[in-house]
Amino acid sequence: MVLVCLLASAGAPAGTVRVEQTGDGWQLQRDGQPYFVKGAGGDGSKQLLRDCGGNSIRTWGADGAGKLLDEAQAGGLTVSVGIWLGHKEHGFDYHNAAAVAAQKDHARKAIEKNKDHPALLLWSIGNEMEIGQGDDPAVWQAVEDIAHMAKQLDPNHPTMTVIAEIGGKNVANINQYCPSIDIIGINSYGGGPSLAERYPKAGGKKPYLVTEYGPPGTWETGKNSWGVAPELTSTQKAARYRDTYQKAIANQPLCLGSYAFIWGNKQEATATWFGMLLPDGSRLGAVDALTELWSGKPPSNRAPEIKDLRVVGADQVVPGATLRARLEAADAENDPLVVEWQLQADAATHATGGGAESVPPIYPEAIVKGDAKSVEVQMPRFGGGYRLFAFVRDGQGGAAVGNIPLRVEGGEPMVITAPKAKLPFAVYEEAETSTRHYVASGYMGNTGAIKMDAGCTDNPHGGATCLKVDYTASDKWGGVVWQSPANDWGNQPGGYDLTGAKKLTFWVRGAKGGEVVSFSFGLLGKDKKFSDTASNQLEKVRLTDEWNQYTIYLKGLDLSRIKTAFAWVIGAKGEPMTFYLDDIRYE
Repeated sequence: MVLVCLLASAGAPAGTVRVEQTGDGWQLQRDGQPYFVKGAGGDGSKQLLRDCGGNSIRTWGADGAGKLLDEAQAGGLTVSVGIWLGHKEHGFDYHNAAAVAAQKDHARKAIEKNKDHPALLLWSIGNEMEIGQGDDPAVWQAVEDIAHMAKQLDPNHPTMTVIAEIGGKNVANINQYCPSIDIIGINSYGGGPSLAERYPKAGGKKPYLVTEYGPPGTWETGKNSWGVAPELTSTQKAARYRDTYQKAIANQPLCLGSYAFIWGNKQEATATWFGMLLPDGSRLGAVDALTELWSGKPPSNRAPEIKDLRVVGADQVVPGATLRARLEAADAENDPLVVEWQLQADAATHATGGGAESVPPIYPEAIVKGDAKSVEVQMPRFGGGYRLFAFVRDGQGGAAVGNIPLRVEGGEPMVITAPKAKLPFAVYEEAETSTRHYVASGYMGNTGAIKMDAGCTDNPHGGATCLKVDYTASDKWGGVVWQSPANDWGNQPGGYDLTGAKKLTFWVRGAKGGEVVSFSFGLLGKDKKFSDTASNQLEKVRLTDEWNQYTIYLKGLDLSRIKTAFAWVIGAKGEPMTFYLDDIRYE
């Protein structure tokens, strides 16, 4: 029996999607036909995704959605288009009415622009925006307002909001505050296999999509003797993808499908922790596992497997020591295997929010000799943590990877270089999204008086939005610095190598004119573990009520690691102050 019948009408556009309750379960219908999501999130090959039996892509934000929708349509895929919502850790305040209104307006524009595209599957409103504030009704009311608006603007596609696991009252709060949300998206890693059992116990009644899943995260993994999380091999990870899919996704009455994480590769915890593909496009075991789960049959040529990877002897050594490791790998088709060994510094800290991370240095000279079964490594003179990677390739597009954590005791301080930026390099251009490099997270001074609207549409200099800054107090001082990583004051590696940049430019205007603001970059001195390599400033700039461009020149400065890329500071002069920023970039 169909309890909620929302079948596509004769006048509905191609790609119309409905959520139906049938008996004790739920089902997506696209153009009147059942549609089970077999998808992934990431920027890997869309053709490969399709060839493996996948049918959908997930995004976290709507920037560039039009081009992706066109590519998906051409390749026979659909897209869950994300609408990025602000996070507390990035300074977004859900009690700032202007910021919330601007965020909603940004969502409206994305919906109006893309709602009639035939590859659109659904609207994914927010991703883990509840972290640190999940019991605040204001967060859920903002989600509901956008979801309700989406239904009015686009009655042909369902709405979803995505949460980080189902702990606390996340599910109950969505049930209570978000009646316009059709689907709950759940990001679940270590707890993925038990999700179908835990979801109803948490009060789950709406249908769900597993919107991120894969190997357990560093936050869910036991640590070794020096506090580092060992990483599963790609072979072991494939089993985790399979386990979650079979137990929490396939044949579950409340589940509409899933998006595996991540279809591609990225530096997050390590160079390989979450990636399902290597940088050269080679398939890891997780791709083969999903191919069989999605299509019902394994690939014609399977990726290699790592049976064992271990260090011979101690994993903690003195600077310059020689150590050995051995590898046991196999290939189902007996293809000849080629092994590449690589020693890389281990990240000093592991983020858990998916933000951009610096790529630690690689030490090719450390590999003394290696073959398909073993390697001899001379450890660097720098103290600290390392990972020894074994990349196994079969010559048929398949690969396996594993790594061993190692440590050098004592030695010289390790220098972790920042990734090279491609100029011009934006600090702020349009409404901020999850992919930004620097985050306006370093609030200073009288922080309670600082309000920033990252999507202000009031006379922007370029594009559709600008950044509105309100300092609501009439005394004291306040400021905000753009940091990499977010909320770091010099304790973590990060930043970018901006070598080659000649100037830092930005556009500013005051609400009235006469406002005095100081601008700078490079706030972290050499007393910090991870400092900025240069700094400069423009002191006490008097603004006008029209847009003006200002420049901080960079000639002769060492820009090899800039962790705090931009900052503003104001001192109150007896009344509140408002000014606007736009188009902040290194050129």
